[in-house]
Amino acid sequence: RFTQPETVEQVAPATQEAAEPTFREVIKKQFIDGGPMFMGIVLFILLLGMAISIERIIYLTLASANSKKLLEGIEAKMKSGDVEGAKNICKNTRGPVASIFTQGLIRYQDGQTLEEVEKSLVSYGAVAAGKLESGLSWVGLCISLAPMFGFMGTVIGMISAFDAIAAAGDMSPTVVASGMKVALLTTVFGLIAAIILQIFFNFIAAKIESIVNDMEDASISFMDILVKYNK
Repeated sequence: RFTQPETVEQVAPATQEAAEPTFREVIKKQFIDGGPMFMGIVLFILLLGMAISIERIIYLTLASANSKKLLEGIEAKMKSGDVEGAKNICKNTRGPVASIFTQGLIRYQDGQTLEEVEKSLVSYGAVAAGKLESGLSWVGLCISLAPMFGFMGTVIGMISAFDAIAAAGDMSPTVVASGMKVALLTTVFGLIAAIILQIFFNFIAAKIESIVNDMEDASISFMDILVKYNK
C-alpha cells in the first residue's frame, strides 16, 4: 500500500515589511514637505550662524594663552632689567593678553609713568575685548531671524490652507491637515535652528567672559611687576 508523501508548500510572504526609514530620510521628507522657500531660508540662516560661530570658537581658542607662564617670563626678565627681553616674550606669545603687555612695556620703556602705562593697558584691553566680541551680534541676529521666518512660513501655510478650504467648499480633515502640517513644519525647523545657534552663542559668550576676566587679572599682576621692579 503506497501513500503519497506530504508536500511541504513554501508559501512566499505576500508582502514584505517596508524598510524602516532612516533619520536622514525622515528629516529630508519633512524638509521637502515644509516647502522649499521658507525652509531653505531657515536652513541658510542656520548654516550662516554656525559658520560664524565656528569661526569665533576657533579664534577664541587661539586667543587663549597661559597668562601665568607669560607673567613668570616677564617677571624673570624685569628682575634682571631686560625690558627688551620681556617685550620679545610678549611678541612671541599669541593672544590679546600678550598684545596688551607689549603696549604697556613699550610705554614703560619710553619713560612714561606707571599711571600712563596703566591707562594704556585699560585702553588696549577695551579694544582687545571688542575684537573678541566681533561677530557675536551676527549670531544673535541669526537666532532672532530663524524663528521669525519659521513663524512667517506658518502664517503663509495657514493662508494657503484656508484658500484650499475655500476652493474645495468643504472643511474636510484632509485639506486642513495637509495645510496645517506644512504650516507647522516651518515653525519647528525655525525653533530648532534658533536652539542650536543659542547653544553656540552661550558657549562663545562664556568663553569671551573667561578670556576678559583673565585679561583683567593678568593686567593687575603685570602692573604689580612693573611697580616691583620700577627704577
